[in-house]
Amino acid sequence: MLGGMSKYAGEEVLVVPRALLNEIGAFQGVKTAGLDAAIERLLDPQSHFFMERSAAEDDPSHKQLIPYCIFRCGERILHYTRGKAGGESRLHAKISVGVGGHINPVDTGNGRTGPDAYHAAVAREIDEELEIAAHTTRHIIALLNDESNPVGQVHLGIVHLIELDSTAVSSREDALTDLSFTPLAELNGELFDRLETWSQICIRHLAERKI
Repeated sequence: MLGGMSKYAGEEVLVVPRALLNEIGAFQGVKTAGLDAAIERLLDPQSHFFMERSAAEDDPSHKQLIPYCIFRCGERILHYTRGKAGGESRLHAKISVGVGGHINPVDTGNGRTGPDAYHAAVAREIDEELEIAAHTTRHIIALLNDESNPVGQVHLGIVHLIELDSTAVSSREDALTDLSFTPLAELNGELFDRLETWSQICIRHLAERKI
């Protein structure tokens, strides 16, 4: 186990205690009720702290906060295949509609804390992973939790829906391969079983709620 986690050596990630999730209201799938209040609690500097990722990945008593950004142009959703260059080996070769990653101490630069540090992390992750020439608008639509597998048990997603006025998007990272835009109905249909679990939950939510 120690050898498997060596690639995380020295990395710190933002976490919240599972007890805080229980206070907000434990759930499976997506949570939209009381979203603003829940986000405020999670992003309160008194509620979270940095933890060694090597420990956090194997500690379900804490949840790593992960921005999970979904890009949409009209009825089409951006998706990609996770390559081996990605940090989470348990998700390789899965199709994903979510772009984002961990919040690290670098995001607290210039004295940023709480929501400011979080949104700096969102911007950093998007900029590291994608080249975007399109105009974008962004808003948070849900919290995302999945206790059905080891990856989900140690992560908590904050789902952002990012609207694009064109498909002028390309990948900056080897971990994001086969970048493409596909209609929501197709992702919710013939491609559904190839999606990673978080993407399945989000696609089903978008299709059912017609957001």
